[in-house]
Amino acid sequence: MSEVSSAQPSPRRLWRLGQSLSAKLIALLVAGMVVCFGLLGYLNIRLHRRHLEQSVLASAERISDVIKHSTSYSMLRNDREGLYRTIGTMAAQPGIVRIRIFNKEGRISFSTDPREVGTLVDKRAEACYACHAQAQPIEHLNRPDRFRIFRTASNERVLGIINPIENQASCSSAECHAHPPGQRILGVLDTNLSLAVTDKDLAESTRQMAIYTVLGVTAISLLSGLFVWRVVHDPLTVLKAGTEQLARGDLGYQIQNGGSGEIGELAASFNAMSSQLREAREEITAWTRSLEQRVEQKTRELQRAQDRMLQVEKMASIGKLAAVVAHEINNPMAGILTYTKLLRKWVERGGWDDARRAEVRSSLDLIETESRRCGEIVRNLLTFSRAAPMNLEWSDLNAVLDRCVRLVRHQLKLANIELELQLASELPVVHCDAAQVEQVLLALVMNAIEAMPRGGRLQISSRLAEDADWVELEVRDDGVGIPADVMPQLFEPFFSTKERGHSVGLGLAISKGIVERHGGKISIASEAGRGTSVTFRLPVEALRPEKRNRENAEALASSLGKAR
Repeated sequence: MSEVSSAQPSPRRLWRLGQSLSAKLIALLVAGMVVCFGLLGYLNIRLHRRHLEQSVLASAERISDVIKHSTSYSMLRNDREGLYRTIGTMAAQPGIVRIRIFNKEGRISFSTDPREVGTLVDKRAEACYACHAQAQPIEHLNRPDRFRIFRTASNERVLGIINPIENQASCSSAECHAHPPGQRILGVLDTNLSLAVTDKDLAESTRQMAIYTVLGVTAISLLSGLFVWRVVHDPLTVLKAGTEQLARGDLGYQIQNGGSGEIGELAASFNAMSSQLREAREEITAWTRSLEQRVEQKTRELQRAQDRMLQVEKMASIGKLAAVVAHEINNPMAGILTYTKLLRKWVERGGWDDARRAEVRSSLDLIETESRRCGEIVRNLLTFSRAAPMNLEWSDLNAVLDRCVRLVRHQLKLANIELELQLASELPVVHCDAAQVEQVLLALVMNAIEAMPRGGRLQISSRLAEDADWVELEVRDDGVGIPADVMPQLFEPFFSTKERGHSVGLGLAISKGIVERHGGKISIASEAGRGTSVTFRLPVEALRPEKRNRENAEALASSLGKAR
């Protein structure tokens, strides 16, 4: 069964064959021959139809003239019986459908169909329209105007020919039924001939022409296809095989029997190129070995220099950080020292009244506030400088967002800020530390609230990135915005756009560190006076194999325990 299926061409192979140059050439040749042969066949059939119709018209004209001359003697003698007998005999001949005679008033004087005798013919009928199209009847008709083709009730084509009966001198001078000499036309002989035999011959000729055309196109197409296959396809297949060998790294591959003509020259050029590539690869390999040795030597030297630079940079960073911390802590410590000295003087003097006690309480509150500020600076500094261990778990970020919103919902209401949540449905879980992600969200939301002192709208959204490899969380506000000149400094430690004393400038720096430790990215887009948008994305990771194996083992052990 497998041998039969493997022998059949695959759809991909058929598609590639259809896209080949040979197939396109064969299709072009076949299409051209179909068009040419079809046009020739159509013109031949049309010419044959025209010749056949002309022959039929000439035959019909001769039959009408024969009937007219055969009845002229009976007309001169006014022998109606002889006239009708002659016409009836002629009408009995094969192919003649009907013969009738109209007088000058349009009344049917005689017809092979007795039901029509004595009736008037509508001048707008197909037999009369050629003469009576105008108000004054035409006394002379051209030869083409005397013929008409129409269909009967049985859908059979019929050729009608009208033959005017002129008032000849023998008629106008006869004593029996003389007509005035001024009357040019005495009546009309209308003869209807069946075209069934002609149509049958024409259909047979058309069928034979179509068969011969199809056979001719098929034969020439097969010959042309064979020619193209041998002359174009086979040499190109050999050349394609050579390029595939070259692509697989077989430099120096030579094409045998590349053919003649332009394709043969192309095969010779391919062989020359292949030889040059082989020589170039050998030369490059030699240079590569030498270069690798030099690169290894320079790499070791650069590594040593980099180690020295890192040590120097580390020491400079520690010095800068120490200076910043000293500057930040100096102000609150100075306040603490001042109010401590003041309290000592008040204690030494004694005798406190209520006003002095209130001042003491105020001073103690200030000392407490400044002490907490020092502690906050130190804690934030430690958080920023020393990465805390992360408790990574598979977490639903929508649930993390929901917890964060619950924490700040009351504050949003007091600040007259409208909250708009746009949480994506079926968001994949992310391997992260939910508490730290919530810390980042909370910091961003608090920054947004402080950026809208007069109220506004806060948008928090979650979505899956277009490449489905990241989950994106966005916090957007329509607050005061951030000037463009300070945007590059936003993630620097101890930098803040808020008033001095309201922030130590570590929130965004810590948030960036948390996001980057999760393998994510954070970005800010803002325009002064139009609001700020902060977006950070976390990677969607698959369950690690070792964790999956451990969970499978625990599930197996649990099932075995229940079985016991």
